[in-house]
Amino acid sequence: MERGIIHLPQDTLTDVHAHICDPVFDPDRGEVIRRAGDAGISSIIAVSETPADAQKNLALAEEYHEILPAAGLYPTILDFDQAELTVNLIRRNHHRLTAIGEVGLDYWKVGDEEDRIIQREIFSSFIELGREFDLPLNIHSRSAGHYVIEMLLEAGVKRALLHAFDGRASASLPAVEAGYYFSIPPSVVRSRQKQKLVKKLPLSAILLETDSPVLGPVPNQRNEPANLIIALKAVAELKNLTERVVREAVIDNFNRLFAKRAN
Repeated sequence: MERGIIHLPQDTLTDVHAHICDPVFDPDRGEVIRRAGDAGISSIIAVSETPADAQKNLALAEEYHEILPAAGLYPTILDFDQAELTVNLIRRNHHRLTAIGEVGLDYWKVGDEEDRIIQREIFSSFIELGREFDLPLNIHSRSAGHYVIEMLLEAGVKRALLHAFDGRASASLPAVEAGYYFSIPPSVVRSRQKQKLVKKLPLSAILLETDSPVLGPVPNQRNEPANLIIALKAVAELKNLTERVVREAVIDNFNRLFAKRAN
């Protein structure tokens, strides 16, 4: 399957960050995808944490047309060999990928400065790869939002999505000015930090995600892409806008970030 311009039906949504390859979905993945479709979610960007995840996402994209595959390496995997495997996989399959992700920094779990240096080196390799193949970065930035944004700006990155951003709302502003996007999960209904972020962000910088199977509206329950509608409703309420206005905006935002022809 070649990655060209992504054409989606009008008035349909995309879950821009989900771990649909997670084994928790193996027993009923088809039903999960069907429920998403019934809820008006026409596509799901399937991010990966390992090279094996990325291979599975590519295979799932052949089976389910709703899946848009991405390939990345989870930031807490401080292994140059795994990073090289992932980079090589992206090089071989860049024409089939929608994004590079999940990649980034995690300073919540990684506290040692030497380990953080490794983490930054690996992230830098994915930043360069994104620029080489004109692929958006789908980014993890837990407790490291400022540092991630700084690296992106220094590298001149043009296409970036910060998923489930956990920093101060004010820290998002340089990224907004650079044209980056922030995706909001259903857990916004129980997170004051996410609610403050939504209020601060312009609608033109907002996308929607589920991060399935986690970050659902109810703690410790399996999340799934159909719950994207919960995030949509929450954003509309927090911004004092109609759901239709928010829906149209996030569809436009998705098209600006993702619906570009590959080089």
